[in-house]
Amino acid sequence: VQLQASGGGLVQAGGSLRLSCAASGGTFSKYTMGWFRQAPGKEREFVAAISWSGGSTYYADSGKGRFTISRDNAEKTVYLQMNSLKPEDTGVYYCVGRKSTVPITTTPRATYRYWGQGTQVTVSS
Repeated sequence: VQLQASGGGLVQAGGSLRLSCAASGGTFSKYTMGWFRQAPGKEREFVAAISWSGGSTYYADSGKGRFTISRDNAEKTVYLQMNSLKPEDTGVYYCVGRKSTVPITTTPRATYRYWGQGTQVTVSS
């Protein structure tokens, strides 16, 4: 499975961005999809995940109430809508995927087999 993330950019604090991740190869509808991010000088961290059907979602505390993950299996695309952005949301955002045999609440990065190239999000204060 190849993942191509897009939609990053520069936004002021309080603004919004919508990230997209297009998948090719594999059977997208069978995979749990998610997003990670990595801020400068920090470890890569889990942001959000969505089940293969879209019926279940899971968020890190940092994004609860502000971020929404969704997917379109027909378009083989997963989205991350980010609202009320804060400077601490700055980082490179990575689209990830794995087979759905692992619960979406399992967050370690090693459990995700497929990784996109990342898209930069910069939130200015």
